[in-house]
Amino acid sequence: MQRAQFEQYLLQLLQPENIKDFAPNGLQVQGKETIRKIVTGVTASQALIDKAIAVNADAILVHHGYFWKNESYVIRGMKYNRIKALLMHDINLFAYHLPLDIHPEFGNNAQLAQLFDIEEVQPLELGNPYSVAMQGQLKQAMVAEEFAEKVNQTLHRDCLHIGASSNKKIKTIAWCSGGGQSYIELAAEQGIDAFLTGEVSEQTTHIAHEMDIHFFAAGHHATERYGVKALGERIAKELQLDVCFIDIDNPV
Repeated sequence: MQRAQFEQYLLQLLQPENIKDFAPNGLQVQGKETIRKIVTGVTASQALIDKAIAVNADAILVHHGYFWKNESYVIRGMKYNRIKALLMHDINLFAYHLPLDIHPEFGNNAQLAQLFDIEEVQPLELGNPYSVAMQGQLKQAMVAEEFAEKVNQTLHRDCLHIGASSNKKIKTIAWCSGGGQSYIELAAEQGIDAFLTGEVSEQTTHIAHEMDIHFFAAGHHATERYGVKALGERIAKELQLDVCFIDIDNPV
């Protein structure tokens, strides 16, 4: 498939123009014109690039790419090594950040809803169709210890649980993949029982305790594996391209 055709396919599918982001979405580093083999992953780290080179990939598709807001414009050190490797091997780098969090089917949040059997999904920011945080209901209410174990087994991480008393059952839940801990207060104000995200901040502990809401931090990487993986599976099925998801494990 031609690079321009693939880029247009992703543009139509993910519609990045609908949301303001912290990095450019789409083709970030240009490579060869014809794309046959694609490696997908969470972050365009050197380790992922090296794996893509080893399998002779024509393109890499990730959630976390380059050129973030307030990042230095200088290409040196780690950034130089990464970009040099891509250019030397003529590998395209495509990255989609928030569009790959919020997509209703392939987004990280949508994939988490499927993994945790969450129903009646709607935006946490009511009235905002592009909300990066969501809310819904578990199929069956459970105590915090049960839900924590479900998170551990599903995401293969030992999650952090703080906040509400352990005998307060969880039926309603809000969540935001990655670094979404700042949405806990909004969830608590709406009377939601629990909030799940990837990261935790110092003040999160106090908010969870004082607003009586369960809080679960399961890892930034662990909560954002599934969107790009699902997108890759869709690409392989629809476009008949060779797509390989490579998980560069990250405990954070």
